[in-house]
Amino acid sequence: MEDSIFTKIVKGEIPCHKVYEDDKTLAFLDIKGTVPGHTLVITKKQVKFLWDLDDEDYSAAMATTKKVANRIREVLNPKLVGVKVMGEGVPHVHVHIIPFNEKEEYNQSPDMSIEPDHEKLADMAKKLAF
Repeated sequence: MEDSIFTKIVKGEIPCHKVYEDDKTLAFLDIKGTVPGHTLVITKKQVKFLWDLDDEDYSAAMATTKKVANRIREVLNPKLVGVKVMGEGVPHVHVHIIPFNEKEEYNQSPDMSIEPDHEKLADMAKKLAF
C-alpha cells in the first residue's frame, strides 16, 4: 500500500501542528478543520479502517482520543466535544475531535477552498499541546 498523507506526517516528511504523540498514536490539528481546535488522532500504523486495527492499536487510538478530547475541554471550554470516525478521504485510521457550542458547528463540512492559516494553527497547537 502506498504511504498515506498521514503516514508521511508520522515519518516527518510532511509537517503538522502536533498536539500529542506517543509510540502508537499522533494527534494534530486538522488544517481544514471546521472549528478552532478540530484535531485528528491517527495511528502510527497505516490501516484503512478503524475496525481492522488490532486490539492494542485500537485501544491506543481510543485512549489518545479521550486524552486529547479532555485536553480540548480543559483549554477551550466548549459546550461539547464530539468525535467522528468516517473512514473516508484518507485511507488511514483517523478520529476527528471537534469542539463545538452549536450542533451546526459539529455538522458543518470543511471549506476545502480556503488556505490554512498556519500561524493560527501553530498558536492553537501550543495551547493544546501536552
